[in-house]
Order: sequence, then structure tokens, then C-alpha cells
Amino acid sequence: MSSELTGIKARQQKTWASGDYGAVGALIQPVAERLVQAADLSAGSRVLDVATGTGNAALAAARCLCEVTGVDYVPALLERARARADAEHLPARFTEADAEALPCADGEFDAVVSVVGVMFAPDQERAAAELTRACRPGGTIALANWTPDGFIGELFRTVGRRVPPPAGLRAPTEWGSEPRLRELFGDRVSQLRTDRLEFVFRFASPEDFADYFRAHYGPTLKAFEALGDDDAKLLYADLVGLATGHNVATDGTAKIPSAYLQAIAVRAG
Repeated sequence: MSSELTGIKARQQKTWASGDYGAVGALIQPVAERLVQAADLSAGSRVLDVATGTGNAALAAARCLCEVTGVDYVPALLERARARADAEHLPARFTEADAEALPCADGEFDAVVSVVGVMFAPDQERAAAELTRACRPGGTIALANWTPDGFIGELFRTVGRRVPPPAGLRAPTEWGSEPRLRELFGDRVSQLRTDRLEFVFRFASPEDFADYFRAHYGPTLKAFEALGDDDAKLLYADLVGLATGHNVATDGTAKIPSAYLQAIAVRAG
């Protein structure tokens, strides 16, 4: 890996360790539950959850009585995942590791999953190669990724207009495009089925959404920290406007549909 990518990854680790990603992850737990059910995992299957965060997909798989390992490169998130597993008496194991260098043997797992996690790896090709390497031939690779044209995709572009992302990196939301997934996995998978689905964020108001993401979600928190007071006010207004534009609630609250791509692939033999 180039020194430039190494530097980007170090900044990403600090970003995801900031705020309280667990507060955002708790909102989207249903995405993980739906993905695991779509993957049709069997009890006793060896499952790897890549970029597990606070363990959403790992715990969903553990509820199916799978043998689960979750990996992430942010120790604070892993501590939250372990606490959640302990609280629910689920025997998931969590290990610090990079999605681009998974600490496992070739084909060690029956299924490899990731919920809006691996999509943020800066070297997309390397991450995709690692997902398939870790999965046994005939095994399942199951992903849920925000789409480029959905609400979260627009959120990233909105923030990026005030605080530009690192030059030269492909957008994480490209993982939410079926053509891009086919490029990334190529002939390493024998089947790929995708479904465009929606998760609905629910807040008291568009302002409540902006406050919540400013306080808890690392990428937006760090963006605000990088701006002066005047520009921070503009970004806040941008977020409120974005949420208002996507709001489908008619009762004075905020209901914000966000599209994501659910992908189920079979590792080629």
C-alpha cells in the first residue's frame, strides 16, 4: 500500500473513532438483520463480518447460531460490539483487523458479510479481493451498501462540497452500484444477485437529523470540526435542507428514506 493510502486510512480510523458511531449503528440494525436473513445462513456456519463496527451484522448472524467473527480497525467500536454480545449472551468473537488485510486463511469462512462497512476501504479492489479470499468456494458473500444516488450518497456529496474528500479515491457509494460490484468481484464470484432496498431514518425534525449526525456520525462530526463558525453554519443549513428535501413525513416529524443495495454473491469454485 502506498504511503498516501496509509495516511488516508489513519485519518479514517480517527474519523470512525470520533463521535459515537454506535448511536448511528443502532438505528440501522434492521439493515443487518434483513441482509443476514437474505443470505440464508445455516446454524453452525463460520461467518466473518468485515468492518463490523459495533457488531450489527455479526450479532445478527450469531442469532442464527452461526460461529461468528467480527473484524474492524477501530478498537473502540470493537469494545462496543463485545459489550453488546455479552449483554445478549451471544458468542461472537471480535478482532482488530483491516478489511484490506484480513487475518484468516484462504477459504476459512462459509460466509463473509459487511453492512455499510467494507465500502469505506480506500483500496476497493484490494478489499474485494480479501472478501472473496476469505470465503470458501461455494460460500456466500453478502453486502449492504449505500447507493450513489440515495440519501446517504447525497449526504456525502453535500459534506464534500464544504470539506472535499481526499483526491483520487473512488466514492465509497460505488459499492452500492451493481456494475461496480461486478467489476470488483469479476470471475471470483459465480453468481451475484442484487436488490435496491430502502431504510427509513426517523427523527423528530430535519434539524434533529442534522444535530444527531453532527454529534454522532464521524464523517459529519469531523467535517464540522474542520470548518470555521460561518462555514459550519452553512453546512448545518445544507444538512437541514437535504433532510427537508427527502422528508416524506406528513405529521411534522422527519422520515427520510435512504436507498441501499443488498447484494448476495456466491464464491466461485
